[in-house]
Amino acid sequence: MDGLEDLYRELRPYAFAIAYRMLGSVSEAEDVVQDAFVRLHRATPDEVVSPKAYLATVTTRLAIDALRSARARRESYVGPWLPEPLLTDPAAGPADAAVAADSLSMAFLVVLETLSPVERAVFLLHDVFGYDFAEVASIVGKSEPNCRQLAGRARRHVEARRPRFDVSREQRAELAERFFAAAADGDMDGLVSLLAGDAAFYGDGGEKGSGVRAPILGRDNVVRFLLGMFRRGQALGITMRPVEINGDPGAMFFDADGGLISLISLEIAGGKIQTARGFVNPDKIAHLGALSPIGRRKTDWT
Repeated sequence: MDGLEDLYRELRPYAFAIAYRMLGSVSEAEDVVQDAFVRLHRATPDEVVSPKAYLATVTTRLAIDALRSARARRESYVGPWLPEPLLTDPAAGPADAAVAADSLSMAFLVVLETLSPVERAVFLLHDVFGYDFAEVASIVGKSEPNCRQLAGRARRHVEARRPRFDVSREQRAELAERFFAAAADGDMDGLVSLLAGDAAFYGDGGEKGSGVRAPILGRDNVVRFLLGMFRRGQALGITMRPVEINGDPGAMFFDADGGLISLISLEIAGGKIQTARGFVNPDKIAHLGALSPIGRRKTDWT
């Protein structure tokens, strides 16, 4: 197909947006997008009325297959499984920021994991990407009435668990700044004042990273864990850089040589930090930069 390089530059972000929301994995989404473009390149003109529509269809179908395969691996995952973090632009305009907060947040992606692959595809295509049900039915190979049922069931499930952004983006960033400052200063009272009573910490280390093997539940337990973790980090000369992760405030942590150790993202609700999520599994953060040996199994960084 002529102009494939131009199409790749133009449509790759769109195909990736579908694949990442379907899979919750940067690396798996990249593989799906590459495969979709290979198929676009090999397709005949009769098969491709619209390159964008063709890519959306192929990307979705490949992602459904990949998600079915990934389900078995995730069931045997060591410790909590979290989606791979994606850095978002804190300087993005209000419209782009709203999209990120609404359909890219870690809390939202975690909820999507509870849907079946086809439910997830139908819901995302219709509610997030704006396809009508006739188009969705053609993409997923189901009847239009069936797609309406799948979308309705998925929507009720998602809405019941969807994160509520009841403070502004600026307020969330300010709350995160206070949170990380309190943790770095060993300010127990400060952390207690910022965390919800039923706060939780989830650490995704998998087999290779030194993440916690089970969720840490309750404000007091989370505070003790965070203070211990930051105290050990300071002893190792670890530095922190504020970032925005999937539309949520967070931070990246680096060793003295600039190697990436881990990330933490914060979910805020009711003006309090509800959930902190730590990412240490090297397979999930390698796309964000050169990695540090700290944070891997059998080290003193948890």
